[in-house]
Amino acid sequence: QVHLVESGGGLVQAGESLRLSCRVSGMNFRLHPMNWYRQTPGKQRELVAGISSDSNTNYVDSVKDRFTISRDNVRTTVYLQMNSLRPDDTAVYYCNTQYKGNQVWGRGAQVTVSS
Repeated sequence: QVHLVESGGGLVQAGESLRLSCRVSGMNFRLHPMNWYRQTPGKQRELVAGISSDSNTNYVDSVKDRFTISRDNVRTTVYLQMNSLRPDDTAVYYCNTQYKGNQVWGRGAQVTVSS
């Protein structure tokens, strides 16, 4: 069974940084693209960043030049480094992948940015 476990969320002030981690188990991590999504109450889950199996990356426009997604295939962990955080980055952040045709999600990590 595939498990995704996020960590690293918290409360910060605008302009500060956080790093989210997502530890993955139960699959051959290095073969799978990984994503970070976020969601706020009443809104759809939004794709924030993705990284392919060969470490090509993509970002939503609102986080380009502030967030960096990376992966460590030895530690089977994907990271989201978030710099210059803004209040509108406040959300629950979810780690995601696809495995055998199914979407797999972590439980989420709350990120709160105060102004």
